[in-house]
Amino acid sequence: MQENISLSENIAYCGLYCGACRSFIKGKCPGCKKNDKTSWCKIRLCCINNNYRSCADCNIIELNDCKKFNNTIGKLFGLIFNSNRTACIERIREIGYNGFALEMDDSRMQTIKRR
Repeated sequence: MQENISLSENIAYCGLYCGACRSFIKGKCPGCKKNDKTSWCKIRLCCINNNYRSCADCNIIELNDCKKFNNTIGKLFGLIFNSNRTACIERIREIGYNGFALEMDDSRMQTIKRR
């Protein structure tokens, strides 16, 4: 298992945990933060421009009101993969990046599932 600090680096800007992704684990994808091919992602661009580790660092807008976070692609992704990115961001805010990364790594999950 990797060190805790390096695990938290595997958290995507939107709150997904790249460290449990098969493509990431197999070395086929560098993850959200190191993947220049994801320049289309408005969440990624916003976090980079504001120097946020993820949307959990943003205190300007509530996630439900953020048009970058609640875009069509994100909603579609959530439906297809039963993903609750909002719950991921809220969990990061509750227990911090290292705690969230450890939970997701231990459960081998990329996201908190929608209920």
